[in-house]
Amino acid sequence: MNDALSPDHLIIAPILIPLVAGAIMLFYNDQNRQTKLMMGLAAVALTFIASLELVADVKSVTEQGGTVVGLYPLGNWPVPIGIVLVLDRLSVMMVMLTALLAGPSLIYAAAGWHGKGQHYHSMFQFLLAGVNGAFLTGDLFNLFVFFEVMLAASYGLMLHGSGPERIRAGLHYIAINLAASLLFLIGVALIYGTTGTLNMADIGRALYWLDGTDRLLFHAAAGFLGLAFLIKAAVWPLCFWLPPTYAAASPPAAAIMAIMTKVGIYVILRLSLLVLGPDAGPSAGFGAPALMIAGVLTMAFGMIGILGTPELARKGGYLAIISSGTVLAAIGFAQAGGGPMMLGGALYYMVGSTAAISAFFLIAEPVSRGDQGSDTAQTPETEPDPLSESWAPMGLDTVEDVATPASTRTVSWLTMAVCFGLVAAMLAGLPPLPGFIGKFAILRGAVEDNLSHTGALPAILWVYAAMLILSGLGALIALMRFGIRRFWAEAGPTPRILALEVVPAVILLAMIALQTLRADALLSYTRATAVALLEPATYRDAVLKNAQDVRAAPVVNLAPEQPGNEVEVDP
Repeated sequence: MNDALSPDHLIIAPILIPLVAGAIMLFYNDQNRQTKLMMGLAAVALTFIASLELVADVKSVTEQGGTVVGLYPLGNWPVPIGIVLVLDRLSVMMVMLTALLAGPSLIYAAAGWHGKGQHYHSMFQFLLAGVNGAFLTGDLFNLFVFFEVMLAASYGLMLHGSGPERIRAGLHYIAINLAASLLFLIGVALIYGTTGTLNMADIGRALYWLDGTDRLLFHAAAGFLGLAFLIKAAVWPLCFWLPPTYAAASPPAAAIMAIMTKVGIYVILRLSLLVLGPDAGPSAGFGAPALMIAGVLTMAFGMIGILGTPELARKGGYLAIISSGTVLAAIGFAQAGGGPMMLGGALYYMVGSTAAISAFFLIAEPVSRGDQGSDTAQTPETEPDPLSESWAPMGLDTVEDVATPASTRTVSWLTMAVCFGLVAAMLAGLPPLPGFIGKFAILRGAVEDNLSHTGALPAILWVYAAMLILSGLGALIALMRFGIRRFWAEAGPTPRILALEVVPAVILLAMIALQTLRADALLSYTRATAVALLEPATYRDAVLKNAQDVRAAPVVNLAPEQPGNEVEVDP
């Protein structure tokens, strides 16, 4: 069963639910933050329930041999003329991951962070709508729209609470993303000019028939698009913006923004295998060597950065860079002809590492309070008291209105130390956590895929394997060094930590634990996803089964009818 199912309105639910929730919140006074918090959590819960149902649909259809589960033509226009949402194994997995990260981030915001500015919860929901739309769309123009919705909301979240450091980093972040959006538009224009379509599946079909000149223009367009999304994925040397930006953002904003780098990875994965995959004719494998090399160099840069920076929040940025490089290189190997084992392991690793990075940003600020080894250390005299009614997290920003925490219950310093140790072990790739399982699956898949196809391992694969191990070792050394100094060697009073600042990290750690316990099931899912991605013709056939191609319309001779000169239709 390779055909898509009939349109299911549930496909659009992960976009509509946060979009409608965010719009409704705008009608409430911003002082009603607890009401908005409840509405936001309800919207996230509904989105998660919808993603569970969509995953069930995916598994039931793909277990029967299908690839695409559902198409949702917006405005009921036929494909490829109209814009369409496409649901498959990869897109629904990313939608569920987004919902799982959103809940803990919102709970953490209740510790007072959502009171550091206006309309936090609306911007949060709009960001979720943009991210989910980017994962579900099957059209490049619609991808640009959702990309801009996501970025516009992230600008507000990044600047939420003001402060000189945050504004400086936020302005740099906005400038970089505006440049990426310009590259995106140039690439889209060139693709439409050469192929006459913006539907992703139809682009893959049209590319096969391009002549030499148009194919060169298409390659230039692919280069522009690649640059735009490599910036978003924070790939070296385009990743300089990420560590200072995520370190300056508030912890709940940085935690949900961890999924945004994976939007760039997702688009590169989707387009490289669907459009430039093995069946793309002369364009097959275009850009694959660059992805491999860029991925390895990104991992090396992230490892050096995490060892070199003393600030814990910046370490989180470099950990996100390592995660992006790991997955990006695996995509390059898959596009160059690799098998599904390696790519399936990389997808498994991406899920666990994204959750761990989100948890890391949530605990970085509480752990760093009063840290004398940090560049932004606070003295004990100015350390914020979370039980005070005028408490503002970090105490660095000047704001007009700061809400008190939703709960003043505190937890012990030992609890925070345990959470930090577990997150560090996950990010360092220690067994039996998903970081180790994912890296082991990548290495095993790389060996099996290459030996079965070529009988030898390419040199770049040996370098990649070495960087997988070394990047984990670098993360372990950097985080262990910080942890020993912070929790063991330093004397003096410990900061007071709200339970609202620990519960979200515990939820994400429980998710990571579940991923460990259900590793076989999730690996089976990600490998089946990799198999489907490596068969782009099946995806295209399902999306374009009932396509109405305007470029293939009959050519009509409109000359006046005269004897012997009737109107002719060229089929």
